Amino acid sequence: MSLTVVHIVGSTRADHGGTSRSVPALCEALDAEGVEVHLVTSIPADPTADQEPILPGGDVHVHCIEERTRFQRTLRSPLGFYHRLWDIVEEVEPDVIHDHGAWLPSNAISAWVARWAGVPLVATPRGMVTNWSLSHQAGKKRAAWHLYQKHIFRQASLFHATAPAEVENLRALGMSQPVAVVPNGVELPSTLPEDGTSTDGKRALFLSRIHPKKGLPMLLDAWAALRPERWTLELVGPSEDDHRVELEAQAADLGLDGTVVFSGPVPDADKWHKYAAADLFVLPTYSENFGIVVAEALAAEVPVLTTTGTPWQELEKHDCGWWVEPEPDAIREALHAALHRTDDERKTMGRRGRQLVESTYTWQAVGERMQTAYQWLLEENPASVSFIDDSSG
Repeated sequence: MSLTVVHIVGSTRADHGGTSRSVPALCEALDAEGVEVHLVTSIPADPTADQEPILPGGDVHVHCIEERTRFQRTLRSPLGFYHRLWDIVEEVEPDVIHDHGAWLPSNAISAWVARWAGVPLVATPRGMVTNWSLSHQAGKKRAAWHLYQKHIFRQASLFHATAPAEVENLRALGMSQPVAVVPNGVELPSTLPEDGTSTDGKRALFLSRIHPKKGLPMLLDAWAALRPERWTLELVGPSEDDHRVELEAQAADLGLDGTVVFSGPVPDADKWHKYAAADLFVLPTYSENFGIVVAEALAAEVPVLTTTGTPWQELEKHDCGWWVEPEPDAIREALHAALHRTDDERKTMGRRGRQLVESTYTWQAVGERMQTAYQWLLEENPASVSFIDDSSG
C-alpha cells in the first residue's frame, strides 16, 4: 500500500527541544520505509548558530515558511502555513495529515485544512498535555483549550503517543479515539568518540534545554548536599527565559563553583563527545513526553538517572539506571546511589542500556511501526494491532 503523508510541526529550530529533532528523524524513517513524506515547518529568516533548523534528509519533501517579523514568530506564520499547506494538499493529495504539538495557531490551521480537504488527521501531542504542561501558563492554556485545541483533538482520527502515559493524558481530557503508541527513536553511533576531557575525575552530565521544567534546582541542591569528591556536574544546553542565570546564582550561593560547569549549547555533531566523556547522565525533569536524551545517553553506554516524569521505567527493569519521583529527597538518594557505584558497575549498566536501545528504539523500528499505524487507520476493517489502544472500538 503506497502512502503519502504530510507532517506539520511549528518549528525545527535546534534550540526548541526534542520535537525539533524527533519529527525530522521520524520523517526520514518513514521515507526509508517507502512512504512519500512532506514536512511543513517554519524557519527563522536569519538564524543564529543555535537557531539553525534541523531538516530531514533522504527524499523527504521539505516546505519551509520563513519567519521575518516578530508577529510571524509569535503566531508561527499562520497565513504562510495556511497557504503553503493548502497548496501542498491540493497538489499531492495525501492519505494522512500528521500534526505535531499543541497550543499553536499552526495546529488549528492543520486541522482546518485536513477537515476541508477530507483527509484523516493524526495528532501527536508531543508531551504538551501532561499535568505539568497543563499547569504551566494554565490560564492561557484553558482559554486555548476552549477556543480551538479541544476541537482539534476531537477532530483527530488517530492520536500518536510516544509513551503509554500520554494515552492516559489524552483519556483524561476526554479523548476516546484510537492511540498508537510509537516511541521516538535514536540514531545509534557506530563508534563513540574518544573521551577528550583532561580531567582525571568523574563527570555527571545533563544535556537538554536549560528550562524550569527540567528540575535543575533540585539537582543543584542534591549536588550541594552530597558534594562528591573528584566529580564534576556539567550542564549542557540552550537557556530559556534566563533560567541559566538563576541556576548560576543558585550554584554560587551553594558554594558549587568549580564543581558545576555550565557549557551552553553544543551542535548535534558534538553531543556524542559530551556523552562519551560522561560517567553518569542525569535528567531530573518534571515532565517529558519521551526524553530523547535518555535514549542517546543509553546508546552511548552511559547509565541514566531520571524521573517518573519520563516514560523510562525500563531503566529499572533492565538495570541500566535509576527512575525516581521528581522530588528533592528522591533525586538526592538516587544520585548518592549512582555516584557510589564502582566504575565497573556503571560501565556494565551502560552496556545494558545500549542493548535496550538497540532492541527497541532504532529509527528503523519506529518507522515500521508508524507506517503500520497509518495503514491500520486507512483500512476499512482493521485488525487489532498490539501497540494501538482502540478504546473507541
